[in-house]
Amino acid sequence: MTSFKANGLPLLVGSLPMDDHQAAAQLVMEHTPQIPLWVQLPQFREEGMINQFIPGLPGLTVHKGKYFLDTQKTEFDDQLLAFFEEYLSLSEPGSDLDGSRFAFSEETGKGFFEFLNQVDKKGPFIALKGQVTGPITFGTGVKDEEDRDIFYNDQLRDAAVKKLALNARWQANAMAKRGAVPIIFLDEPALAGFGTSAYITISKEDVIESIEEIVREIHGENGLAGIHVCANTEWDMLLGSNIDIISFDAFSYFDKFILYPEMIKPYLERGSILAFGIVPTADAQIIAQQTTQGLVEKFEGQVAQLTALGFDRKTIIDQAFITPSCGTGSLDFESAKRVLQLTKEVSAAILK
Repeated sequence: MTSFKANGLPLLVGSLPMDDHQAAAQLVMEHTPQIPLWVQLPQFREEGMINQFIPGLPGLTVHKGKYFLDTQKTEFDDQLLAFFEEYLSLSEPGSDLDGSRFAFSEETGKGFFEFLNQVDKKGPFIALKGQVTGPITFGTGVKDEEDRDIFYNDQLRDAAVKKLALNARWQANAMAKRGAVPIIFLDEPALAGFGTSAYITISKEDVIESIEEIVREIHGENGLAGIHVCANTEWDMLLGSNIDIISFDAFSYFDKFILYPEMIKPYLERGSILAFGIVPTADAQIIAQQTTQGLVEKFEGQVAQLTALGFDRKTIIDQAFITPSCGTGSLDFESAKRVLQLTKEVSAAILK
């Protein structure tokens, strides 16, 4: 159970359509001044969901601009051994991960380091938010030399999950050093396809085991672990996990989420948090049609359905963030700014 209260504050999902890390961080600070996050700018190739976290894995190969893990290369076994030796040497709580393969480099972490720079100038903050690519999305996005998803290779999956887990711990530790509660999200768009034929051989146990390993590292730094799924999934799987914050597309999929009242009720009873993605991000035209008042009314209708489970409005607001439904990295800049502004305004309106 977490004692942290979200208090209806605005929170963002981590990408923007920009090419200036300093300006992006400043834009975030303006719209979410209580709990800012570091921003991924997918216009930079090294900040894609796969590319940002793949360096340091054994067998890493680049061919014609494509990353994959080659288990047949001569040095693979030595690289695998070196990976796990380094992991074991750093897996104890309190180990310094700076400069290790589990931390961002200057190339892959430009947004993170600029974020810390601005946090140091403008703090303190009650919490700070970061993110890693979730293990299912990462494990089904990274391929081996035969173009197979590494999630189905036990050794490679284990290495990938541990890479993500210690990166999450490293981020959380950097945030905790600044006197803020670390909030680290696992971004899991692939879970929208869970249960379909594309992932028919991945079990709920596989999903939860991979997620929980990362969650434990975040909790080890006294951080909160969140998960973001940008469409529908089997929510009971996540509601029953040790995740502290579930971020979902409340604009388009609340009717699917509320189908799990028997799981939502105990989830909220233990103090866990819902991040309502009430501000749409999928289409610029839909974004342009939204008003703050309209989104507030939509949100309040959802709150009413949750109060029917036995909670009062204050409790739900205490355990709610107001967020975009997904990241804005694929939008045009003006639409992305509109999303940020609506997120800030909806939060302010419900707290009046």
